[in-house]
Amino acid sequence: MTCSERKQAFQQRQQQWQELVDKACARFPERRENFATTSGIEMKRLFTPEDVEQVDYTEDIGFPGIYPFTRGVQPTMYRARFWTMRQYAGFGSAEETNKRYKYLLENGQTGLSVAFDLPTQIGYDSDFELSEGEVGKVGVAIDTLADMEMLFDGISLDKVSTSMTINSPAAVLLAMYVAVAEKQGVAPAQLRGTIQNDVLKEYFARGTYIFPPSPSMKIITDIFAFCKDTLPNWNTISISGYHIREAGSTAVQEVAFTLADGLAYVDAAIKTGLDVDVFAKRLSFFFNVHNPFLEEVAKFRAARRLWAWLMKERFGAKKPASMMMRFHTQTAGCSLTAQQPDNNVIRVTIQALAAVLGGTNSLHTNSRDEALCLPTEDSVRIALRTQQVIAHESGVADSVDPLAGSYLIESLTSKIEAQALAYIKKIDDLGGVVKAIEAGYIQNEIGDSAYAYQKAVEAKEQIIVGVNKFTIEEAPPENLLTVKAEMEQKQRQKLAQVKESRDNEAVNKALQQLKVVAEDGGNLMIPILAAVKLYASLGEVCGVLRQVFGEYQEQ
Repeated sequence: MTCSERKQAFQQRQQQWQELVDKACARFPERRENFATTSGIEMKRLFTPEDVEQVDYTEDIGFPGIYPFTRGVQPTMYRARFWTMRQYAGFGSAEETNKRYKYLLENGQTGLSVAFDLPTQIGYDSDFELSEGEVGKVGVAIDTLADMEMLFDGISLDKVSTSMTINSPAAVLLAMYVAVAEKQGVAPAQLRGTIQNDVLKEYFARGTYIFPPSPSMKIITDIFAFCKDTLPNWNTISISGYHIREAGSTAVQEVAFTLADGLAYVDAAIKTGLDVDVFAKRLSFFFNVHNPFLEEVAKFRAARRLWAWLMKERFGAKKPASMMMRFHTQTAGCSLTAQQPDNNVIRVTIQALAAVLGGTNSLHTNSRDEALCLPTEDSVRIALRTQQVIAHESGVADSVDPLAGSYLIESLTSKIEAQALAYIKKIDDLGGVVKAIEAGYIQNEIGDSAYAYQKAVEAKEQIIVGVNKFTIEEAPPENLLTVKAEMEQKQRQKLAQVKESRDNEAVNKALQQLKVVAEDGGNLMIPILAAVKLYASLGEVCGVLRQVFGEYQEQ
Protein backbone atom coordinates (compact mmCIF):
# COMPACT_ATOMS: atom_id res chain seq x y z
CA MET A 1 0.00 0.00 0.00
CA THR A 2 1.41 3.38 -1.02
CA CYS A 3 1.56 6.38 1.28
CA SER A 4 -1.35 7.97 -0.56
CA GLU A 5 -3.40 4.78 -0.27
CA ARG A 6 -2.67 4.51 3.44
CA LYS A 7 -3.78 8.09 3.98
CA GLN A 8 -6.99 7.49 2.02
CA ALA A 9 -7.72 4.32 4.02
CA PHE A 10 -7.11 6.23 7.25
CA GLN A 11 -9.54 8.98 6.26
CA GLN A 12 -12.22 6.43 5.29
CA ARG A 13 -11.94 4.60 8.61
CA GLN A 14 -11.94 7.91 10.44
CA GLN A 15 -15.16 8.91 8.70
CA GLN A 16 -16.76 5.55 9.57
CA TRP A 17 -15.79 6.03 13.19
CA GLN A 18 -17.17 9.59 13.22
CA GLU A 19 -20.52 8.34 11.97
CA LEU A 20 -20.59 5.81 14.82
CA VAL A 21 -19.73 8.59 17.27
CA ASP A 22 -22.58 10.77 16.03
CA LYS A 23 -25.08 7.94 16.48
CA ALA A 24 -23.71 7.04 19.91
CA CYS A 25 -23.81 10.64 21.14
CA ALA A 26 -27.37 11.02 19.94
CA ARG A 27 -28.40 8.12 22.18
CA PHE A 28 -25.92 8.65 25.02
CA PRO A 29 -24.62 12.22 25.25
CA GLU A 30 -21.10 12.55 26.58
CA ARG A 31 -20.59 13.55 30.20
CA ARG A 32 -19.71 17.12 29.31
CA GLU A 33 -19.26 19.26 26.25
CA ASN A 34 -15.53 19.89 26.64
CA PHE A 35 -12.79 17.75 28.18
CA ALA A 36 -9.49 19.36 29.14
CA THR A 37 -6.49 18.88 31.42
CA THR A 38 -5.91 21.02 34.49
CA SER A 39 -3.78 23.25 32.25
CA GLY A 40 -6.64 23.79 29.81
CA ILE A 41 -5.19 21.54 27.11
CA GLU A 42 -7.98 19.88 25.13
CA MET A 43 -8.38 16.16 25.75
CA LYS A 44 -9.69 15.13 22.37
CA ARG A 45 -12.11 12.27 22.01
CA LEU A 46 -9.46 10.30 20.15
CA PHE A 47 -5.78 10.88 19.42
CA THR A 48 -4.40 9.55 16.13
CA PRO A 49 -1.16 9.74 14.11
CA GLU A 50 -2.30 13.17 12.91
CA ASP A 51 -1.66 14.52 16.42
CA VAL A 52 2.02 13.58 16.31
CA GLU A 53 2.84 14.46 12.71
CA GLN A 54 5.22 17.20 13.88
CA VAL A 55 6.97 14.94 16.42
CA ASP A 56 10.36 13.72 15.24
CA TYR A 57 11.31 10.52 17.01
CA THR A 58 15.06 11.09 16.94
CA GLU A 59 14.99 14.78 17.89
CA ASP A 60 11.94 14.95 20.19
CA ILE A 61 11.60 11.52 21.78
CA GLY A 62 14.93 9.79 21.27
CA PHE A 63 16.46 7.20 23.53
CA PRO A 64 16.82 7.10 27.31
CA GLY A 65 20.11 8.44 28.62
CA ILE A 66 20.65 10.51 25.44
CA TYR A 67 19.74 14.16 24.74
CA PRO A 68 16.99 15.41 24.97
CA PHE A 69 16.32 12.83 27.72
CA THR A 70 12.56 12.74 27.07
CA ARG A 71 12.56 9.02 27.88
CA GLY A 72 14.70 9.28 31.01
CA VAL A 73 18.18 10.19 32.15
CA GLN A 74 19.51 6.64 32.52
CA PRO A 75 19.90 4.27 29.55
CA THR A 76 18.20 1.33 31.27
CA MET A 77 16.25 3.24 33.96
CA TYR A 78 14.60 0.90 36.49
CA ARG A 79 15.85 -2.32 34.89
CA ALA A 80 19.16 -1.68 36.67
CA ARG A 81 17.99 0.01 39.86
CA PHE A 82 14.63 1.20 41.13
CA TRP A 83 14.02 4.83 41.97
CA THR A 84 15.09 5.89 45.48
CA MET A 85 12.19 5.23 47.84
CA ARG A 86 12.01 8.01 50.39
CA GLN A 87 9.43 8.86 53.03
CA TYR A 88 9.40 12.49 54.11
CA ALA A 89 9.45 12.38 57.91
CA GLY A 90 10.10 14.58 60.87
CA PHE A 91 8.09 15.53 63.92
CA GLY A 92 8.59 16.58 67.51
CA SER A 93 12.09 16.06 68.81
CA ALA A 94 15.17 14.64 67.16
CA GLU A 95 14.84 11.56 69.37
CA GLU A 96 11.31 10.79 68.14
CA THR A 97 12.23 11.39 64.51
CA ASN A 98 15.33 9.20 64.80
CA LYS A 99 13.08 6.31 65.86
CA ARG A 100 10.84 6.88 62.82
CA TYR A 101 13.87 6.91 60.48
CA LYS A 102 15.11 3.60 61.86
CA TYR A 103 11.61 2.14 61.48
CA LEU A 104 11.47 3.23 57.84
CA LEU A 105 14.94 1.91 57.05
CA GLU A 106 14.05 -1.43 58.64
CA ASN A 107 10.98 -1.59 56.37
CA GLY A 108 12.92 -1.14 53.17
CA GLN A 109 13.20 2.62 52.67
CA THR A 110 16.32 3.45 50.68
CA GLY A 111 16.75 7.14 51.46
CA LEU A 112 15.91 9.59 54.24
CA SER A 113 13.94 12.79 53.77
CA VAL A 114 13.92 15.33 56.61
CA ALA A 115 10.94 17.52 57.45
CA PHE A 116 11.85 20.48 59.68
CA ASP A 117 9.45 22.38 61.91
CA LEU A 118 8.35 25.90 61.02
CA PRO A 119 10.73 27.77 63.39
CA THR A 120 13.67 25.87 61.90
CA GLN A 121 12.49 26.67 58.38
CA ILE A 122 12.56 30.41 59.08
CA GLY A 123 15.75 30.43 61.11
CA TYR A 124 14.46 30.76 64.66
CA ASP A 125 15.42 28.74 67.73
CA SER A 126 12.79 26.91 69.75
CA ASP A 127 13.08 29.45 72.59
CA PHE A 128 12.30 32.44 70.35
CA GLU A 129 8.98 34.12 71.17
CA LEU A 130 7.50 33.60 67.70
CA SER A 131 8.28 29.87 67.91
CA GLU A 132 5.77 29.32 70.70
CA GLY A 133 3.18 26.71 69.75
CA GLU A 134 5.01 25.68 66.56
CA VAL A 135 7.98 23.71 67.89
CA GLY A 136 8.05 20.20 66.41
CA LYS A 137 4.56 20.50 64.91
CA VAL A 138 5.15 20.15 61.16
CA GLY A 139 8.63 18.65 61.35
CA VAL A 140 11.57 18.07 63.64
CA ALA A 141 13.02 20.92 65.70
CA ILE A 142 16.74 21.48 65.05
CA ASP A 143 18.37 24.19 67.15
CA THR A 144 22.01 23.11 67.39
CA LEU A 145 24.45 20.44 66.29
CA ALA A 146 23.34 18.40 69.33
CA ASP A 147 19.90 17.96 67.74
CA MET A 148 21.41 16.94 64.41
CA GLU A 149 23.65 14.43 66.18
CA MET A 150 20.60 12.88 67.82
CA LEU A 151 18.60 12.94 64.58
CA PHE A 152 21.12 10.63 62.89
CA ASP A 153 22.23 8.66 65.93
CA GLY A 154 22.96 5.07 64.91
CA ILE A 155 22.51 5.88 61.20
CA SER A 156 25.75 5.75 59.18
CA LEU A 157 25.73 8.76 56.89
CA ASP A 158 28.00 7.04 54.38
CA LYS A 159 25.31 4.37 53.92
CA VAL A 160 22.22 6.53 53.26
CA SER A 161 21.19 9.32 50.93
CA THR A 162 19.54 12.18 52.80
CA SER A 163 17.23 14.84 51.43
CA MET A 164 16.56 17.92 53.56
CA THR A 165 13.59 20.14 52.79
CA ILE A 166 15.12 23.40 53.96
CA ASN A 167 15.52 26.67 52.08
CA SER A 168 16.52 29.99 53.62
CA PRO A 169 18.67 28.39 56.38
CA ALA A 170 19.90 25.58 54.08
CA ALA A 171 23.56 26.57 54.53
CA VAL A 172 23.28 26.12 58.31
CA LEU A 173 21.57 22.72 58.20
CA LEU A 174 24.00 21.47 55.56
CA ALA A 175 26.91 22.58 57.76
CA MET A 176 25.41 20.68 60.71
CA TYR A 177 25.04 17.56 58.55
CA VAL A 178 28.69 17.77 57.48
CA ALA A 179 29.73 18.23 61.12
CA VAL A 180 27.74 15.14 62.21
CA ALA A 181 29.34 13.10 59.42
CA GLU A 182 32.81 14.15 60.52
CA LYS A 183 32.00 13.11 64.08
CA GLN A 184 31.02 9.70 62.67
CA GLY A 185 34.32 9.53 60.81
CA VAL A 186 32.64 10.03 57.41
CA ALA A 187 34.43 12.38 55.03
CA PRO A 188 32.30 15.05 53.28
CA ALA A 189 33.19 13.56 49.90
CA GLN A 190 31.35 10.36 50.91
CA LEU A 191 28.06 12.13 51.63
CA ARG A 192 25.14 11.73 49.23
CA GLY A 193 21.93 13.70 49.36
CA THR A 194 20.14 16.92 48.57
CA ILE A 195 19.20 20.20 50.19
CA GLN A 196 16.17 21.93 48.75
CA ASN A 197 17.86 25.35 48.94
CA ASP A 198 15.29 26.84 46.52
CA VAL A 199 14.51 30.28 47.92
CA LEU A 200 12.89 31.90 44.89
CA LYS A 201 9.72 29.80 45.06
CA GLU A 202 9.34 30.83 48.72
CA TYR A 203 8.56 34.39 47.62
CA PHE A 204 5.59 33.38 45.49
CA ALA A 205 4.42 29.91 46.58
CA ARG A 206 5.33 29.05 50.15
CA GLY A 207 6.50 31.97 52.33
CA THR A 208 9.36 30.59 54.45
CA TYR A 209 11.85 33.21 53.30
CA ILE A 210 14.18 35.19 55.57
CA PHE A 211 16.48 37.45 53.57
CA PRO A 212 15.80 39.55 50.45
CA PRO A 213 16.32 37.85 47.08
CA SER A 214 19.80 39.23 46.34
CA PRO A 215 21.60 37.95 49.48
CA SER A 216 19.54 34.76 49.30
CA MET A 217 20.91 34.10 45.82
CA LYS A 218 24.42 34.88 47.11
CA ILE A 219 24.08 32.23 49.83
CA ILE A 220 22.90 29.70 47.26
CA THR A 221 25.90 30.26 44.99
CA ASP A 222 28.19 30.07 48.05
CA ILE A 223 26.76 26.60 48.67
CA PHE A 224 27.34 25.65 45.01
CA ALA A 225 31.01 26.69 45.26
CA PHE A 226 31.56 24.98 48.63
CA CYS A 227 30.03 21.70 47.54
CA LYS A 228 31.93 21.66 44.25
CA ASP A 229 35.18 21.34 46.20
CA THR A 230 34.04 19.62 49.40
CA LEU A 231 30.86 17.57 48.74
CA PRO A 232 31.20 16.44 45.11
CA ASN A 233 28.37 13.88 45.40
CA TRP A 234 25.88 16.25 47.01
CA ASN A 235 22.97 17.78 45.09
CA THR A 236 23.30 21.45 45.96
CA ILE A 237 19.74 22.48 45.19
CA SER A 238 16.36 20.86 44.62
CA ILE A 239 14.49 23.31 42.43
CA SER A 240 10.98 22.83 43.64
CA GLY A 241 7.78 22.77 41.65
CA TYR A 242 6.06 20.81 44.40
CA HIS A 243 5.04 23.84 46.43
CA ILE A 244 4.06 25.75 43.29
CA ARG A 245 1.53 23.03 42.50
CA GLU A 246 0.39 22.87 46.14
CA ALA A 247 -0.29 26.62 45.95
CA GLY A 248 -2.77 25.97 43.14
CA SER A 249 -0.85 26.09 39.86
CA THR A 250 -1.64 24.00 36.82
CA ALA A 251 0.74 21.33 35.54
CA VAL A 252 2.04 23.68 32.83
CA GLN A 253 2.62 26.46 35.36
CA GLU A 254 4.45 24.04 37.65
CA VAL A 255 6.87 23.18 34.86
CA ALA A 256 7.26 26.77 33.68
CA PHE A 257 7.83 28.48 37.01
CA THR A 258 10.09 25.71 38.31
CA LEU A 259 12.31 25.83 35.25
CA ALA A 260 12.32 29.64 35.32
CA ASP A 261 13.66 29.45 38.90
CA GLY A 262 16.26 26.94 37.73
CA LEU A 263 17.41 29.26 34.95
CA ALA A 264 17.84 32.07 37.50
CA TYR A 265 20.06 29.88 39.71
CA VAL A 266 22.19 28.76 36.77
CA ASP A 267 22.57 32.34 35.59
CA ALA A 268 23.57 33.52 39.08
CA ALA A 269 26.14 30.74 39.43
CA ILE A 270 27.70 31.51 36.04
CA LYS A 271 27.96 35.20 36.97
CA THR A 272 30.05 34.26 40.02
CA GLY A 273 32.51 32.50 37.72
CA LEU A 274 31.34 28.91 38.13
CA ASP A 275 31.52 26.65 35.06
CA VAL A 276 28.10 25.36 34.00
CA ASP A 277 29.60 21.99 33.08
CA VAL A 278 31.00 21.67 36.60
CA PHE A 279 28.06 22.65 38.84
CA ALA A 280 25.02 21.82 36.68
CA LYS A 281 25.37 18.06 37.15
CA ARG A 282 24.57 18.56 40.85
CA LEU A 283 21.30 20.42 40.24
CA SER A 284 18.17 18.44 41.02
CA PHE A 285 14.43 19.11 40.83
CA PHE A 286 11.41 18.33 42.98
CA PHE A 287 7.96 17.92 41.44
CA ASN A 288 4.43 17.29 42.58
CA VAL A 289 2.45 14.44 41.07
CA HIS A 290 -1.30 15.03 41.06
CA ASN A 291 -4.38 13.04 40.11
CA PRO A 292 -4.70 13.68 36.33
CA PHE A 293 -2.73 10.58 35.43
CA LEU A 294 -1.94 11.07 31.74
CA GLU A 295 -1.17 14.78 32.08
CA GLU A 296 1.26 14.04 34.91
CA VAL A 297 3.15 11.39 32.91
CA ALA A 298 3.47 13.82 30.00
CA LYS A 299 4.46 16.66 32.36
CA PHE A 300 7.59 14.88 33.54
CA ARG A 301 8.66 13.98 30.00
CA ALA A 302 8.08 17.57 28.83
CA ALA A 303 10.02 19.05 31.75
CA ARG A 304 13.01 16.81 31.07
CA ARG A 305 13.08 17.67 27.38
CA LEU A 306 12.62 21.41 27.88
CA TRP A 307 15.31 21.66 30.57
CA ALA A 308 17.82 19.82 28.36
CA TRP A 309 17.12 22.21 25.50
CA LEU A 310 17.38 25.31 27.70
CA MET A 311 20.68 24.22 29.25
CA LYS A 312 22.15 23.50 25.82
CA GLU A 313 20.83 26.51 23.93
CA ARG A 314 20.78 29.20 26.62
CA PHE A 315 23.89 28.36 28.63
CA GLY A 316 25.97 26.38 26.16
CA ALA A 317 26.20 23.28 28.35
CA LYS A 318 28.27 20.65 26.59
CA LYS A 319 28.32 17.64 28.90
CA PRO A 320 25.23 15.39 28.87
CA ALA A 321 25.20 15.39 32.70
CA SER A 322 24.76 19.17 32.64
CA MET A 323 21.57 18.85 30.59
CA MET A 324 19.95 15.97 32.48
CA MET A 325 17.01 16.79 34.70
CA ARG A 326 17.13 14.54 37.75
CA PHE A 327 14.09 14.89 39.97
CA HIS A 328 12.40 13.71 43.13
CA THR A 329 8.63 13.44 43.17
CA GLN A 330 6.13 13.62 46.01
CA THR A 331 2.49 12.71 45.71
CA ALA A 332 0.11 15.65 46.06
CA GLY A 333 -0.56 16.66 49.64
CA CYS A 334 -3.26 19.06 48.45
CA SER A 335 -5.18 16.15 46.93
CA LEU A 336 -5.57 14.34 50.27
CA THR A 337 -8.94 14.57 51.99
CA ALA A 338 -9.91 14.39 55.64
CA GLN A 339 -13.18 12.81 54.53
CA GLN A 340 -12.95 9.06 53.90
CA PRO A 341 -9.16 9.06 54.37
CA ASP A 342 -8.79 5.51 53.04
CA ASN A 343 -9.57 6.98 49.61
CA ASN A 344 -6.18 8.67 49.87
CA VAL A 345 -4.48 5.28 49.50
CA ILE A 346 -6.05 5.03 46.05
CA ARG A 347 -5.11 8.58 45.10
CA VAL A 348 -1.52 8.07 46.19
CA THR A 349 -1.26 4.81 44.23
CA ILE A 350 -2.44 6.48 41.01
CA GLN A 351 -0.07 9.39 41.55
CA ALA A 352 2.91 7.16 42.37
CA LEU A 353 2.31 5.11 39.23
CA ALA A 354 2.25 8.29 37.14
CA ALA A 355 5.57 9.39 38.66
CA VAL A 356 7.18 6.05 37.85
CA LEU A 357 5.83 6.01 34.29
CA GLY A 358 7.12 9.59 33.97
CA GLY A 359 10.62 8.46 34.91
CA THR A 360 11.13 9.89 38.40
CA ASN A 361 14.50 9.28 40.05
CA SER A 362 13.20 9.38 43.61
CA LEU A 363 9.72 9.19 45.13
CA HIS A 364 7.86 9.95 48.35
CA THR A 365 4.33 8.63 48.79
CA ASN A 366 2.07 10.52 51.19
CA SER A 367 0.21 8.71 53.94
CA ARG A 368 -3.55 8.31 54.05
CA ASP A 369 -4.04 10.27 57.31
CA GLU A 370 -1.94 13.35 56.51
CA ALA A 371 -5.00 15.55 55.98
CA LEU A 372 -5.81 14.88 59.65
CA CYS A 373 -2.49 14.61 61.47
CA LEU A 374 1.12 13.56 61.31
CA PRO A 375 1.17 10.08 59.73
CA THR A 376 1.05 7.06 62.00
CA GLU A 377 3.51 4.18 61.57
CA ASP A 378 0.81 1.99 59.98
CA SER A 379 0.00 4.69 57.44
CA VAL A 380 3.65 5.30 56.61
CA ARG A 381 4.19 1.58 56.05
CA ILE A 382 1.24 1.40 53.63
CA ALA A 383 2.63 4.41 51.74
CA LEU A 384 6.04 2.76 51.45
CA ARG A 385 4.51 -0.58 50.47
CA THR A 386 2.67 1.23 47.65
CA GLN A 387 6.02 2.02 46.05
CA GLN A 388 7.32 -1.48 46.66
CA VAL A 389 4.28 -3.12 45.05
CA ILE A 390 4.62 -0.87 41.99
CA ALA A 391 8.33 -1.70 41.80
CA HIS A 392 8.19 -5.44 42.33
CA GLU A 393 4.71 -6.55 41.24
CA SER A 394 3.28 -4.25 38.57
CA GLY A 395 5.83 -4.87 35.82
CA VAL A 396 5.89 -1.20 34.77
CA ALA A 397 9.57 -0.92 35.74
CA ASP A 398 10.62 -3.70 33.39
CA SER A 399 10.73 -1.55 30.26
CA VAL A 400 11.98 2.01 29.83
CA ASP A 401 9.30 4.70 29.31
CA PRO A 402 6.58 2.20 28.39
CA LEU A 403 4.00 4.85 27.39
CA ALA A 404 6.26 6.41 24.76
CA GLY A 405 4.71 6.42 21.31
CA SER A 406 1.18 6.86 22.60
CA TYR A 407 -0.47 9.42 20.35
CA LEU A 408 -2.01 11.08 23.40
CA ILE A 409 1.16 11.06 25.54
CA GLU A 410 3.43 12.41 22.82
CA SER A 411 0.92 15.09 21.79
CA LEU A 412 0.40 16.14 25.41
CA THR A 413 4.15 16.16 26.08
CA SER A 414 4.70 18.57 23.18
CA LYS A 415 1.83 20.86 24.18
CA ILE A 416 2.94 21.10 27.82
CA GLU A 417 6.48 21.86 26.66
CA ALA A 418 5.30 24.59 24.27
CA GLN A 419 3.02 26.26 26.82
CA ALA A 420 5.67 26.14 29.55
CA LEU A 421 8.21 27.72 27.20
CA ALA A 422 5.74 30.53 26.45
CA TYR A 423 5.52 31.27 30.19
CA ILE A 424 9.32 31.29 30.47
CA LYS A 425 9.58 33.77 27.59
CA LYS A 426 7.02 36.00 29.32
CA ILE A 427 9.10 35.93 32.52
CA ASP A 428 12.21 36.77 30.45
CA ASP A 429 10.35 39.75 28.99
CA LEU A 430 9.54 40.96 32.52
CA GLY A 431 13.25 40.89 33.40
CA GLY A 432 13.55 37.48 35.04
CA VAL A 433 12.03 35.66 37.99
CA VAL A 434 12.83 38.28 40.66
CA LYS A 435 11.25 41.05 38.58
CA ALA A 436 8.25 38.81 37.84
CA ILE A 437 7.84 38.17 41.59
CA GLU A 438 8.10 41.89 42.38
CA ALA A 439 5.46 42.62 39.73
CA GLY A 440 3.17 39.97 41.26
CA TYR A 441 2.95 38.18 37.91
CA ILE A 442 3.70 34.64 39.08
CA GLN A 443 1.60 34.99 42.23
CA ASN A 444 -1.37 36.23 40.21
CA GLU A 445 -1.10 33.42 37.64
CA ILE A 446 -1.08 30.79 40.39
CA GLY A 447 -3.88 32.55 42.28
CA ASP A 448 -6.10 32.66 39.21
CA SER A 449 -5.57 28.93 38.60
CA ALA A 450 -6.28 28.04 42.21
CA TYR A 451 -9.47 30.12 42.15
CA ALA A 452 -10.68 28.52 38.92
CA TYR A 453 -10.07 25.03 40.33
CA GLN A 454 -11.94 25.81 43.55
CA LYS A 455 -14.89 27.20 41.59
CA ALA A 456 -14.99 23.98 39.56
CA VAL A 457 -15.04 21.91 42.77
CA GLU A 458 -17.84 23.98 44.28
CA ALA A 459 -19.85 23.74 41.05
CA LYS A 460 -19.22 19.96 41.00
CA GLU A 461 -17.58 20.29 37.62
CA GLN A 462 -14.54 18.75 39.30
CA ILE A 463 -15.54 15.77 41.42
CA ILE A 464 -13.62 15.02 44.62
CA VAL A 465 -14.80 11.60 45.79
CA GLY A 466 -16.07 11.75 49.36
CA VAL A 467 -16.06 15.57 49.42
CA ASN A 468 -18.53 16.93 46.87
CA LYS A 469 -19.93 13.56 45.75
CA PHE A 470 -20.25 10.05 47.17
CA THR A 471 -20.24 11.39 50.72
CA ILE A 472 -21.08 9.38 53.85
CA GLU A 473 -21.67 10.03 57.53
CA GLU A 474 -18.38 9.48 59.35
CA ALA A 475 -17.42 9.12 62.99
CA PRO A 476 -14.69 11.45 64.30
CA PRO A 477 -11.21 10.05 63.57
CA GLU A 478 -9.41 8.19 66.33
CA ASN A 479 -5.81 7.32 67.26
CA LEU A 480 -4.33 10.37 65.56
CA LEU A 481 -0.63 11.04 66.03
CA THR A 482 -0.03 14.38 67.75
CA VAL A 483 3.00 16.17 69.16
CA LYS A 484 2.58 16.53 72.92
CA ALA A 485 2.68 20.03 74.38
CA GLU A 486 5.47 19.19 76.83
CA MET A 487 7.78 18.38 73.92
CA GLU A 488 8.26 22.11 73.26
CA GLN A 489 9.34 22.76 76.84
CA LYS A 490 11.81 19.86 76.73
CA GLN A 491 13.29 21.19 73.49
CA ARG A 492 13.81 24.61 75.05
CA GLN A 493 15.44 23.05 78.10
CA LYS A 494 17.79 21.05 75.88
CA LEU A 495 18.76 24.20 73.99
CA ALA A 496 19.46 26.01 77.27
CA GLN A 497 21.70 23.15 78.41
CA VAL A 498 23.70 23.24 75.19
CA LYS A 499 24.23 27.00 75.47
CA GLU A 500 25.32 26.61 79.09
CA SER A 501 27.80 23.80 78.45
CA ARG A 502 29.48 25.06 75.25
CA ASP A 503 32.46 27.44 75.00
CA ASN A 504 30.47 30.66 74.64
CA GLU A 505 33.56 32.82 74.13
CA ALA A 506 34.57 30.70 71.14
CA VAL A 507 30.99 30.78 69.82
CA ASN A 508 30.86 34.57 70.00
CA LYS A 509 34.18 34.86 68.14
CA ALA A 510 32.91 32.50 65.45
CA LEU A 511 29.70 34.50 65.04
CA GLN A 512 31.69 37.73 64.82
CA GLN A 513 33.86 36.20 62.10
CA LEU A 514 30.70 35.15 60.24
CA LYS A 515 29.49 38.76 60.35
CA VAL A 516 32.79 40.02 58.95
CA VAL A 517 32.69 37.54 56.06
CA ALA A 518 29.04 38.38 55.33
CA GLU A 519 29.85 42.11 55.21
CA ASP A 520 32.92 41.50 53.01
CA GLY A 521 31.06 39.30 50.54
CA GLY A 522 33.11 36.14 51.14
CA ASN A 523 31.85 32.56 50.97
CA LEU A 524 29.65 32.03 54.03
CA MET A 525 29.85 28.25 54.24
CA ILE A 526 33.28 28.14 55.93
CA PRO A 527 32.41 30.47 58.86
CA ILE A 528 28.96 28.87 59.24
CA LEU A 529 30.54 25.41 59.46
CA ALA A 530 33.03 26.69 62.05
CA ALA A 531 30.23 28.21 64.14
CA VAL A 532 27.92 25.19 64.17
CA LYS A 533 30.81 22.89 65.14
CA LEU A 534 31.06 25.00 68.30
CA TYR A 535 27.30 24.49 68.85
CA ALA A 536 26.23 27.96 67.76
CA SER A 537 22.48 27.72 67.29
CA LEU A 538 20.51 28.06 64.08
CA GLY A 539 18.86 31.21 65.42
CA GLU A 540 22.21 32.76 66.34
CA VAL A 541 23.72 32.13 62.90
CA CYS A 542 20.62 33.39 61.07
CA GLY A 543 20.44 36.32 63.49
CA VAL A 544 23.91 37.48 62.41
CA LEU A 545 22.89 37.23 58.75
CA ARG A 546 19.66 39.12 59.48
CA GLN A 547 21.76 41.97 60.90
CA VAL A 548 23.83 42.13 57.71
CA PHE A 549 21.26 41.37 55.01
CA GLY A 550 17.98 42.44 56.60
CA GLU A 551 14.66 40.62 56.24
CA TYR A 552 12.44 40.46 53.19
CA GLN A 553 9.08 42.18 53.46
CA GLU A 554 6.48 41.25 50.86
CA GLN A 555 5.21 44.26 48.96
